[in-house]
This record gives sequence, structure tokens and C-alpha cells, in this order.
Amino acid sequence: MTVAAPAPANATTITPKTANAKQNNDKNYETFLKMMTTQIKNQDPLNPMSADQLAVQLATFSGVEQQTKTNDLLSQLIGQNSLGAMGQMVGWVGKEARLAAPAYFDGSTPVTISPNPVADADKAVLVVKDKAGTEVSRTQLPLGSADYQWQGLDSSGNPLPKGVYSLSLESYQGDTLFGSSEVEYYGKISEIRSTAKGVSVMLPGGVEALTSLVAAIREPAAS
Repeated sequence: MTVAAPAPANATTITPKTANAKQNNDKNYETFLKMMTTQIKNQDPLNPMSADQLAVQLATFSGVEQQTKTNDLLSQLIGQNSLGAMGQMVGWVGKEARLAAPAYFDGSTPVTISPNPVADADKAVLVVKDKAGTEVSRTQLPLGSADYQWQGLDSSGNPLPKGVYSLSLESYQGDTLFGSSEVEYYGKISEIRSTAKGVSVMLPGGVEALTSLVAAIREPAAS
């Protein structure tokens, strides 16, 4: 069971901000050291730098050095926290997570969604959009929060092609739209991954979502 694996070739690589900050601090540290050394080498022997000026520059140098070391320690702590979080979530791999995120439809297997219409709504409509943001279907759902099997059909009742779709729920009272919200669904977790934004789960179709979005974890439904 793999907790983290190399990103696929077509994956988007995100450079952690902490790494960029460290590189900038290292450059500033080296630049300051070179400037100070050059200044001491080229000072006028007849009019050397005063002791006060030297003390100020040495204090500044020490401050920059300490800041660089502090940033290194913080980067190490962040990395350790991420690894610890992944270790705690290793048991999630192979289970189903319920969360609000784009859902992958494989062309035939229904997607289990968990709609939650606004209280007092008398009509709930599932709106499905493809990856390009084009609406492909609208389906009126039974009221309530019970799980619903989305069959992956378009507005004409034809099966949609394989792909990632965004699901939202519109709640109505009469003809008045109360609001629209993302729909949670169940997706099987294949991997736990550390990213620049935090620990995330990998779901079918290459969908990646932060673990903070996960509302529930359950054993996979029996096939």
C-alpha cells in the first residue's frame, strides 16, 4: 500500500512557498556577507570604519544568519508535520471519502452522491457540468439527505462520456431559487499525498482534494 508516490508525468508540479523563501533568504545572506567583506577590504586605511559602524554591521550580519537558521528549522518542522499527518491517514487508502469536489464518471458505474437541500425547500435539482463548465444535465432529486445514485446521464437520458464532472444542487421553494451548493459524493481513495497546500487525497480520474474537505470515511460499498 503506497502512501505517497511520484507524481505522474502530466501532473502539475507545485513548488512549496517555504522552498522559495529559503532560497531568497540564502541569497540575501550570501549577498550581505559579500558586501560586508568587500567593504572591509576596500576601506580607507587613513579613515577606517568606526567601531560603532562595525558593531552595527556585525549585529545585522548575526541577525540575518539567525533568521536563515530559523527558516531552515521551520521548513524541517513543516515537513515533519506533513509526514506525520500522512502517517495518520494511511488507513484511509482503499476506503471511500465523502467530500464536495469534482467527480469522475467512468461511463457506466453510478456515482453515489449525498445531496443536502436547503431546509424548507420543496424542490431540489442536481446540476451537472463538464470539465469545460458546460451544463450537461439537470435532474430533479427526491427531497432529503439520503444518498442518491447519479447514473451519469445527460438531459436526454443518454450516458455521458467518461470524464470529470462538477455537481451542484439548486434548492427551490416554488419558482424561487434559495441557493446553489456543491454536492458531496463518495470516491475511493487511492493515495495520500503531501502538497504545498497541505495533505490531500487522490480519487478516481486523477481528482485531488485536500483532506480538510473530507466529511466522512467509510468502507467501500459491496459490489
